[in-house]
Amino acid sequence: MRLDKLLANVGYGSRKEVKKLLKDGVVKVNENVAKDGKLHVNPIEDIITIHGDQVYYKEFIYLMMNKPPGVISATEDYHEKTVIDLLDMEDSVLNPFPVGRLDKDTEGLLLITNDGGLAHKLLSPKKHVPKTYFAVIDGVVSESDIDAFKKGVLLDDGYLTKPGELKILKSGIRSDIELTITEGKFHQVKRMFEAVGKKVVYLKRISMGPIQLDENLMLGEYRELSEEEVEQLRNFPV
Repeated sequence: MRLDKLLANVGYGSRKEVKKLLKDGVVKVNENVAKDGKLHVNPIEDIITIHGDQVYYKEFIYLMMNKPPGVISATEDYHEKTVIDLLDMEDSVLNPFPVGRLDKDTEGLLLITNDGGLAHKLLSPKKHVPKTYFAVIDGVVSESDIDAFKKGVLLDDGYLTKPGELKILKSGIRSDIELTITEGKFHQVKRMFEAVGKKVVYLKRISMGPIQLDENLMLGEYRELSEEEVEQLRNFPV
């Protein structure tokens, strides 16, 4: 790829700013000063440095975020803070996007990547990738709810959901549950509980496919997926 495009992609500024770096002679390719932005380089094999510091190029980026409430799952918005706004510049310049979405007030696991192929695999309705949520429910959750979710429930718009696996962790006036579903309809978890006469008061996604939320991540924090985690996603049977 062109040298100026590579440098812009990894966060060394706009094309204009990169052009100045090249003009100043601080960019080297394999120990040779490079001033021509049109120079084609191999980001894997060529050693590129700026002021002596090596430039590492990544085509794809894979991030796990513990999404905080109050932030929307979008790449940009004129009025609301987005999950991309929480990323460091070195990550956001690679143009990643959230894989699916969590509601504004929902917390937990959100995968962020610029790998469109993998994102499509994880989001395609035909793939049935399981997503597990922890929720606090206003109301007593019972065995009848487990049975109802197992059959699929009728949402307010007449849509019959695919079967969901409901696990009761604590039942009472406020109940703690885990729910695994393979769809991602708008406000689906909340609407499923509304269909059985109950209300979700707290919602957190704890897994997606083979990936579990890293408990060490505070709200709003994120980390890169390990190579093993990326391979688990790529090889996940769907």
